[in-house]
Amino acid sequence: MGDFVQAIRVLLLMLISSALSAETVETQAVTRATLQETAHLDGVIEAVQQSTVSAQTSGTVVELPFDVDDSVAAGDLIVRLEDSEQQARLNQAEAGLQEARSGLQDARQQYQRIEAIHERGLVSRQEFDQARNNLSAAQARVERAEATVAEARKQLDYTRIIAPYGGILTERHVELGESVSPGQPLLSGLSLELLRVVVDLPQKYADVARSQRQATVTLPDGRVLETGEMTFYPYANPQTHTFRLRLQLNEPNGALFPGMLVKVSVPVASREALWIPVSALVQRSELRAVFVINPEGEPRLRQIRPGVRDGQRLEVLSGLSAGEQVVSNPGVLVGSETLAMPGSSAASGE
Repeated sequence: MGDFVQAIRVLLLMLISSALSAETVETQAVTRATLQETAHLDGVIEAVQQSTVSAQTSGTVVELPFDVDDSVAAGDLIVRLEDSEQQARLNQAEAGLQEARSGLQDARQQYQRIEAIHERGLVSRQEFDQARNNLSAAQARVERAEATVAEARKQLDYTRIIAPYGGILTERHVELGESVSPGQPLLSGLSLELLRVVVDLPQKYADVARSQRQATVTLPDGRVLETGEMTFYPYANPQTHTFRLRLQLNEPNGALFPGMLVKVSVPVASREALWIPVSALVQRSELRAVFVINPEGEPRLRQIRPGVRDGQRLEVLSGLSAGEQVVSNPGVLVGSETLAMPGSSAASGE
């Protein structure tokens, strides 16, 4: 009876071996390659152009064509002040200019007459010098009057505040009927055309990041943004001891807004590591192992200590040597229910 049971066992083993051999066992060599360690940090999108428009003259607010969240184009009127005082000053300055020009005309005519007589020796040198000085003074009065007119016209222009660039209004600091004075904030806004990402780098990463000048910006949906110029602040925050890094974004495309969080990946170190396909890992409970092809060409389970995952490859910290062959589809040997993908990332830490 015992011989019969033993024969049945041998037969079953042969059937299992035959079934396994019918499946294609795929292998791949353990390779040695460089691991780029990366720090993953939280960045914030901000507008390059964001500003608060302030009053440059005094007056009463009589017109506010736009409100918060409205879009404005460059050159649009966004605030108008009551301008009767500025207009009166301009009229007064223009009248003074006209008077100065008339005085200059009289002084010029007087000088021309004195000059003609002086050439014939009919007037004294003193009278000639006085006429010339009167002409110079009249010219100076005209120049001063012209400057006064320009200043008055500028003050009048200040009663019409226009948008310096196209964008969105984010805050209104005044209401209709309010009296404002020079320097008082009126409206705040920003442009969505030019955006950038700012991130605070820990001190230990600052030197490497500054020398390599490489960074990747990723949205929560996994999309990688195209970045441009990088700017490193030359000083650390005294409270957090971090260095600020600023990256220009080249594709605002209307889907990005200031204040959004993004992931910024900054290479901080590199080292040599052993790699296997992620699919080669066999995991059950606390066991992490792979099937290694022995010299006889047979797969043998061997425990390993995995490291970080980088895409479709997995770092091996111990248990394997470069050049060994591992089974990349161990499901044909143990069943897919015993396999598990590691969730760790190839980013070294913050």
